[in-house]
Amino acid sequence: MGIGKKMVGGMATKVAPQFAHAAPGVTSRAVLEALDRAIDGVGPLKPAAVAAEKQLEEQGGDVVKAIREVIENNVALSGGQGFVTNLGGLATAAVAMPANVVGLAVIQCRMIAGIAHLRGHDLSDPRVRNGVLAALLGNEGVDELIKRKKLPGSPLALATARVHDPDLRTFLATEVGAFMVSKVAGKRLVSVAGRRIPVVGGVVGASADGYSTWRAGRYADKEFTPPRKRR
Repeated sequence: MGIGKKMVGGMATKVAPQFAHAAPGVTSRAVLEALDRAIDGVGPLKPAAVAAEKQLEEQGGDVVKAIREVIENNVALSGGQGFVTNLGGLATAAVAMPANVVGLAVIQCRMIAGIAHLRGHDLSDPRVRNGVLAALLGNEGVDELIKRKKLPGSPLALATARVHDPDLRTFLATEVGAFMVSKVAGKRLVSVAGRRIPVVGGVVGASADGYSTWRAGRYADKEFTPPRKRR
C-alpha cells in the first residue's frame, strides 16, 4: 500500500499540472464566474459582504472574531462539498472534478472576499476582486509569480493599486483555475489507493478541502489589512 501511494503521488505531481493547463480558457471562465457568484451571492449562499456583516454583528462588532468565524464557517462548507463530490470512487472523477473545482473556488472566494470586506475593502472595486483572486493562490503561489515577474505585487497591493489592469483579471483567473484543478486532480490520484471503500475517498476529500480553505483564510487574514487613505 505504501509503495502504491508513492507511485500514485509521483503520478499526481506529473499529471495534475499538465491537466490543469490543458484548457486554460475554460478554467478561467469558471473561476471568474465563481468569483462573481461568491461575492454577489448564489443560491443559498448570501453575498460575501452580507455574510461577513452577519458575523460581525454576532461577534459584537469585533472584526478579529468575525473573521475567525468567517473562516471556520467556510472551512465547514468546503469540507462538506469536498465529501460529496469525492464519493463514488475513481469512476466518477471525470464528472465530479469540475464540480469540486468550481465549488471550492466559490467557497474560498466568498471567504476571502468576506475577510477583505471586514477589513474595509470595497468588493465592487475590480482591483479588490483581483486581490481576492490572487489570495486564492496562497503565499507560495503569489511569491512565485512575483519572483517570475508575472504578478506586480501581493493581493493587498493589487487591491489597493492606483490603476486597475483588466488583463490581470484573466491572467489571475487562469492561474487560479490551474492551481485548483491541480489540487483536486492530485488529491484524487493520491487517494486512489484507498478508493476500494468509497467513503474513504469522501473523508480524504473533506479533510483536504477543509484544510485548503483554512490555509487560504489564514493567508487572507494576514494579507488584507485595512487600506490606507490616500492624500
